[in-house]
Parts: sequence; structure tokens; C-alpha cells
Amino acid sequence: MNALGRHVILDLKQCPADILDDLPYIQSTLIEAATSIGATVVGETFHKFSPQGVTGVVAIAESHICIHTWPEFQFAAADIFTCGEGFDPHAAAQHIIAKLKAVDATITELERGDLETLQMTRS
Repeated sequence: MNALGRHVILDLKQCPADILDDLPYIQSTLIEAATSIGATVVGETFHKFSPQGVTGVVAIAESHICIHTWPEFQFAAADIFTCGEGFDPHAAAQHIIAKLKAVDATITELERGDLETLQMTRS
């Protein structure tokens, strides 16, 4: 990788609505995703919407994992941003996909902070 970080973006479709509306379950899923890749959790915040939906962020020393759910559409949007070597955001993504029982998952990866470009601008 020739970048400062990797940003994996998930569109999770056809997830069970009851799972997507369960704040403790969503919270534990994201924390487990972070620890499963060896990331260091440094903070977290989650919110349950009324009448439905959950949003949350797990801050990791290596960046973040976050989610927003729409139970009424059986849809969740999540992203995993990691910096440094030795962390596989795709493993965290697979953990989230499995725990949310997504029937259809789209994964997009972006490299963030192109090192070649950044080094040229430092000169």
C-alpha cells in the first residue's frame, strides 16, 4: 500500500430489521470487529433513534469503525478506516457482514493519503 490508510465502505442489504434496531448487538458487533483485527479501541459512542435505527462509532487508535442502520429498509451503511500496516479492514468487514446477516453486501475500498503525492508537496 502506498497510502496512509485504507477506507473500506460497506452497503449491507437485506439484514434482519430486529438486528439493525438492537443497539447493544450493534455496539458489540463493532467492538468485536475492531478487536478481531488487533485494533486498539480508544472510545465509542452509540445512539438509538426513535422509532428505529442505530448509529455508532468505535474510535480505534488506528482510526475508526462506524455504522448507521435503517431497519425499515433492512439496510446498514458501515465503514472501517485503518492506518498503518498489519490491520486488515476486510477481515473486520467480513465480521460485520456475518453478524448483521447481510444477504447482499457491497464492499468498496479507497486508499487515503497517497504517499507519493504527499511527499511531493512536502518538498
